[in-house]
Amino acid sequence: MDVTALSSVGSLGATRSGVAAPVDPTANAGASFTEMLGQIIASGVNTIQAGESAAIQGMTGAAPPFKVVEAVMEAQRVLQQGLAIRDKAVSAYQEIARMSI
Repeated sequence: MDVTALSSVGSLGATRSGVAAPVDPTANAGASFTEMLGQIIASGVNTIQAGESAAIQGMTGAAPPFKVVEAVMEAQRVLQQGLAIRDKAVSAYQEIARMSI
């Protein structure tokens, strides 16, 4: 008899009755904040680079115009999000700097 199948059936009954099974926070530790932030930044850089290469391909005629527009608009969205995050971080720093001790 498969024990894992029985344990999954038991957890299914606990969630169906409206009571969630207890969650161990150390079981699904996942990535740290630093790793997550690094992945987001790397993804943003890749998106911007893809937009630049699509723009170059569009100028040479190697890519259709709608693909160029999609890639450039996505790169613009990523850049605007990065600038908004930077602005919030600077604002938070300034707020902390103004606090009296």
